[in-house]
Amino acid sequence: MKASILSLALLTAAAVAGPMTVQATTRSPAELTDAQRAWVAKAYRREKAGWIYLHLEGPPRERGFQHGYLLAQEIEQGIRATRLGWTYQSSMDWQWLVAKADTMFTPRIDPEDLAELDGMVEGLGAAGVRSSRAELVAYNGIIELAGYWWPKYLKRIKDTATPPPREGCSSFIATGSMTADGNVVLGHNSMTGYADLSGAGNLILDVAPEKGHRILMQSVPGWIHSGSDFFVTDAGLVGSETTLGGFEGFDSTGVPEFVRMRRATQDADSIGQWCAIMRQGNNGGYANAWLLGDVNTREIARLELGLRYVGFERKRDGWFSGSNVAEDLKVRRLETDTKETDIRTSGAARRLRWKQLMAQYAGKIDVEAAKRFEADHYDVYVGEERPGIHSLCAHGELDHAPASPDWQPNEPSGTVDGKVVDARMARRMSIAVRWGSACGMAFDAAAFLAKYPQYDWMKDILRSRPSQPWVEFTAGETK
Repeated sequence: MKASILSLALLTAAAVAGPMTVQATTRSPAELTDAQRAWVAKAYRREKAGWIYLHLEGPPRERGFQHGYLLAQEIEQGIRATRLGWTYQSSMDWQWLVAKADTMFTPRIDPEDLAELDGMVEGLGAAGVRSSRAELVAYNGIIELAGYWWPKYLKRIKDTATPPPREGCSSFIATGSMTADGNVVLGHNSMTGYADLSGAGNLILDVAPEKGHRILMQSVPGWIHSGSDFFVTDAGLVGSETTLGGFEGFDSTGVPEFVRMRRATQDADSIGQWCAIMRQGNNGGYANAWLLGDVNTREIARLELGLRYVGFERKRDGWFSGSNVAEDLKVRRLETDTKETDIRTSGAARRLRWKQLMAQYAGKIDVEAAKRFEADHYDVYVGEERPGIHSLCAHGELDHAPASPDWQPNEPSGTVDGKVVDARMARRMSIAVRWGSACGMAFDAAAFLAKYPQYDWMKDILRSRPSQPWVEFTAGETK
């Protein structure tokens, strides 16, 4: 996740979860039909080291039903928090946003994704949770709606502009002479508010569709896409992204990003096809720098997808990194307000750190090195090991005087996971992941709030984060 994604939808929900009244959405579970029991029998969920693993298979409606039925409680919690967060942040009613999203997004969603969403509504209903297709469309599109569409809409009725989404996430991809085996290695971690760790983002989704490629990806309960965007497919493709920091722009007539991401990941046979699908109907929502790899050709690529400008590079020898600073000059200068040399900001500091690590580890990059990168605490701004907002493994709670005005002192926000994959793992559709800080540092919520009472409004939702180990997940695993 990014610092701006679920923070807007979930973190702000915490501030008002107490005083706001929430209407119950549950009802008594329904008796499954014979067909529904057969659908559910093909799917399963399990939990490990803070993660939920969910296996789905079959036609889209069946997959959606499996998802909704097996994760009904988590989906209900996610929608509730998103609804509260949206209302608090915007002052606008959730159903108003649902209606807007339905008008703007639903006509541009392909039939397969619509069928999967409809199946999810059925599965939720069978488990006793009431929702609708329109609500799930808004829920899946909340990143684009809250972070990209809403600022543009608000500008029409308010004189002051809403700040663009804040930077977050660190990722790299390398191949050829940069890696120990000459093939692709990819790493990524997500940055967001610690109050978001009630469950969102800790889903490993294994999708075996009737048509298209099998996908193993990090996701959020109730989403048909990834959101955190770390994935591997049986076409030999791996990918991740980092948001383009300071980006502004949105086309309400375009295809939602969450739809394009899912279609590209399921349908593409190659990097070229994946990028072509993402560019088709681009609406500028959730603007990202995508890092992609093909373990069959050993090729890597970076797609920076702005609204008006697109940056694209590909190579079979070298590396790309993502730290929320656009590398394409037109995207950076004309569609963002990023200053790439100002290492007081988190993105610019992490960009410089990637350059240092790539030079230091050239020819030696493997999965274990990737884990160290994602857990790195070196602060280029002060020139020493110091976990804080500048480190790849970010720890806002430890930064007493953040140099960037975007961060508050000791803000409980930072890196909340770590994910790595190499060609050997990708061929068997396996990934290594760590829930919580990528470095494994534990977070004690009670001790933190006692020390920094300015954040006591989070007391009902800020959870401790125990140190979790790195674990592997493989598509189709049953134990």
